[in-house]
This record gives sequence, structure tokens and C-alpha cells, in this order.
Amino acid sequence: MALMITDECINCDVCEPECPNAAISMGAEFYVIEPSKCTECVGHFDTPQCREVCPVDCIPLNPEHVETKEVLFLKYEALIRKTHVPSP
Repeated sequence: MALMITDECINCDVCEPECPNAAISMGAEFYVIEPSKCTECVGHFDTPQCREVCPVDCIPLNPEHVETKEVLFLKYEALIRKTHVPSP
């Protein structure tokens, strides 16, 4: 499952730099997570880093984006390939 940030977010700015996939950005009112980039840190860390640093615990699983660990790992691999394109 991708994660999401709820409206309990206090915009403390600690989650955004922790995301290895750059899936977190400032939304209209509070930070948001782009589901297509969120792998719950699978491939990078054992636990989601945004959840580790969030002082208000406002980052639950997103029920609209249910994904298994295997699917999250495939997404991680695709993101890595996209960001590490070999030079000609």
C-alpha cells in the first residue's frame, strides 16, 4: 500500500527530505504523498522513513492504493531504472 498524509499534518517539514523516492511534496494545505512514487521505502529501508520521523503520527496506509510488498518492490525497481538511466 502507498502511504498518505492526513489533514492532521502540521507542516513541520521533516518527512519530505526523508523520502528516498521524492514522493512527498507540499500540497495546497499540507504535505501529500504521490502514490505512484511511494514504495513505503521498500528497497531502501525496513520501515517507511516518513512515519519514523513524523511527530504527529499522521501518515497511515492509503486504502485507495492497496499494494503488496512484491508490487512495492517492483515499483521501487522501476523508479530506480527511471532515475539511473545510463549515459550513451
